[in-house]
Amino acid sequence: MRYWLFKSEPSTWSWDNQIAKGDTGEEWDGVRNYQARNFMREMAVGDRGFFYHSQKEKSVVGIVEVIAEAHPDSTTDDERWECVDIKAVTGVKTPVTLDQIKAHPELEQMVLVRNSRLSVQPVTESEWKTICSMAGVAP
Repeated sequence: MRYWLFKSEPSTWSWDNQIAKGDTGEEWDGVRNYQARNFMREMAVGDRGFFYHSQKEKSVVGIVEVIAEAHPDSTTDDERWECVDIKAVTGVKTPVTLDQIKAHPELEQMVLVRNSRLSVQPVTESEWKTICSMAGVAP
């Protein structure tokens, strides 16, 4: 299993929206960055990810699971763009802010710290465990 981080502006797609989709989940569509798309192409069903609210909150607020591997993005006819489907697994007990992540020595090399604009990004197993611990959820 691999780990990821999915960033969303809560005004566009929030954790509450993701929860409301239940087990059917939702396409992680609209990504128009080649690096983020390529990360989605690497994902496998069962991989886990952090759901991260960007904009004002800037925090990890939930955990999602990949439920469908990369496929054409239904929001465009351009065959270059693909997406995965994800479903909500659990909310976190304590949201973990970007400032907390940046302040944690074990997370200083995290993609989120080095390239905070990337909407889909990998998370190492060590980073996953650290943030889960900070969020009060089992890894």
